[in-house]
Amino acid sequence: MRRKIICLFALAGLVAPLSKAQLWTWTKDQMLEYTKAWTGDRFPDGRPKVPDQWLDRAKDTSAEEIVMSRIGGGGLPVYSQYEGDFRVLHPDMKMAGRAFTVMFMPTRPDLDSVITAKLRAVGVPTLNNQYVIDMLQPRDVLVVDLYGKHEGGTIVGDNLFYYIMKATNGGGLVVDGSFRDLDGIQDMRMPCYYRYAHPSALTPQTTTVAGVNVPIRIGNVTVMPGDLVAGDKEGVSFIPPSLAEGILDRADTLHIHDEWTRKKFDEGKYKSSEIYSSPKDPALQKEYQEYLAKRLAEIKASRQK
Repeated sequence: MRRKIICLFALAGLVAPLSKAQLWTWTKDQMLEYTKAWTGDRFPDGRPKVPDQWLDRAKDTSAEEIVMSRIGGGGLPVYSQYEGDFRVLHPDMKMAGRAFTVMFMPTRPDLDSVITAKLRAVGVPTLNNQYVIDMLQPRDVLVVDLYGKHEGGTIVGDNLFYYIMKATNGGGLVVDGSFRDLDGIQDMRMPCYYRYAHPSALTPQTTTVAGVNVPIRIGNVTVMPGDLVAGDKEGVSFIPPSLAEGILDRADTLHIHDEWTRKKFDEGKYKSSEIYSSPKDPALQKEYQEYLAKRLAEIKASRQK
């Protein structure tokens, strides 16, 4: 049922006057309506555009810091937008970018023939992975729901992977499915999270684009166009733009807390129960609060340089 509801967003334009945008993606008004919590900059199509500075900050965080920032700490809402169990192409690289979402579905000829005819009527000869990839912007992360498909679910090979890397300035790729030519891709320095590598091709006989920049499902989470995508060697988080700054601020605090805790353990004077997860002694609590304020000020100053 969930996938059928999402698909309605992508296909809503089939009953509207012909327009490229309405055939398989949200109109600008729909994008604004469904992402109305975001009040900052946007792309021309209405997709939220979180600041580059936030992307830079996200690269300094870990999956743990982001996830722990989302469980109610610091006044933030309780929820989770983390997905793991990926294969990670470059575990040493952090991912941080803006979600550009694509949804695939198994091919159904009777439906596809109608969509194809309407696309051609407005000058779109083929709606495929290359057409979508050509829409990417710098610092985008291409986030693809290929419903966990292995053989025949290969979103790109080495040439298109290279194109994505150049078009997004190394933003990244997350695919709940496959890519091909791991041998050719493995030395390309772009973050990538994937389920499988397989030498088969992605063909319209088996799978088809059903939606672009609409809500999609990746594993157990819903991803919205414009989400801040942050990944490390553990997995990927998809952060709603309206909550991103608060989560990043909370992640700074958690990082400093861990830093201070290890410093106290290094002194060899305290049991874990005296320090973790909050110092029990009032004097230690005061020391921690002073250390926290000092380090937050230092971090803020370093980002303003």
